[in-house]
Amino acid sequence: MRKMLNTLYVTREEGYLSLDGENIVLTENGKELVRIPFTNLESIFCFNYPGCSPALMGKCAKENIGLCFISPAGRFLARVTGETKGNVFVRKRQLELFSDSAVRLSFIRSLIGAKIRNTRNLLLRSRRDYPSLDESGDLTHCLDLLSDNQKKIATASDPDVLRGLEGESAKAYFYIFDRLFVQQQADFHMSGRSKRPPLDRVNAMLSFLYTICTNDIASALECVGLDPYIGVFHTLRPGRVSLACDLMEEFRAVIERMVISAVNLKVIRKEDFDVQVSGAVLLNDEGRKKVLSLWQNKKREVVVHPYLKEKVELGLFPYIQANLLSKFVRGEIAEYPNLQVN
Repeated sequence: MRKMLNTLYVTREEGYLSLDGENIVLTENGKELVRIPFTNLESIFCFNYPGCSPALMGKCAKENIGLCFISPAGRFLARVTGETKGNVFVRKRQLELFSDSAVRLSFIRSLIGAKIRNTRNLLLRSRRDYPSLDESGDLTHCLDLLSDNQKKIATASDPDVLRGLEGESAKAYFYIFDRLFVQQQADFHMSGRSKRPPLDRVNAMLSFLYTICTNDIASALECVGLDPYIGVFHTLRPGRVSLACDLMEEFRAVIERMVISAVNLKVIRKEDFDVQVSGAVLLNDEGRKKVLSLWQNKKREVVVHPYLKEKVELGLFPYIQANLLSKFVRGEIAEYPNLQVN
């Protein structure tokens, strides 16, 4: 259990929250572990199975402290809010802000810039670890293109131009992506990004993990009162969590690096996939179990959050970014700090 940005995160799966006077108490198997005061709390995120006491829920409602319940796997379950703190005002402000053309342009520019920056960092790290990957010079060529596009993004004033730069960068990146596999090269080859359906094993893993992470982000947005369906970069479409897809752009490099490691360490093999009659390639039951286990372990990694400068479990990053975006929407911070992955 830790407090960040006036938000309390409860990550002990068997922990139970209760109220003692003006204090929140975390217990596990009847033993008190942590006690903190209610002072200055804005919201509580519970990733635990037992939940919390009715008295604590009542206190949160009375004091207008948002209380969210999320499964340990990251699925949004429920939210408790006070009578006057309904998220209708936050969502109204979200609609107003995202309808402003200048704000939309700035937000799209920062999202794409963050995505390309994180992608470049991934490639630079791979080249540093395996210099032989760049014998043909293609990796350096891609890095140069991404660097040039970063500069163009900083001055572009048309959202369609920004989308074009993002598409060009993604195409160049995925053209060389499978060269980052130094093991199992014959079994994990891709000739570009294919989505619906994925046509090779690499795309199958990427699509599966992108979907899981997007759902985590959508849960986080629900928790802070933002509408995950109203985005900026991704067009509005029934059933699409467009804002979650927007923030997902910042997380892609995390997933892509994990896929590279899983293949190079031979944790994932060709036997973990099935090829359909249609040509689609999908993870089989055993493959899904392996990938989900890798993802859950990845989320437990403790790293320094680039904005907070604090050590945090990677699985909390979607909730921190959603919280920061909510503060931006409410006008509490001047700009939304994108996630930077080194």
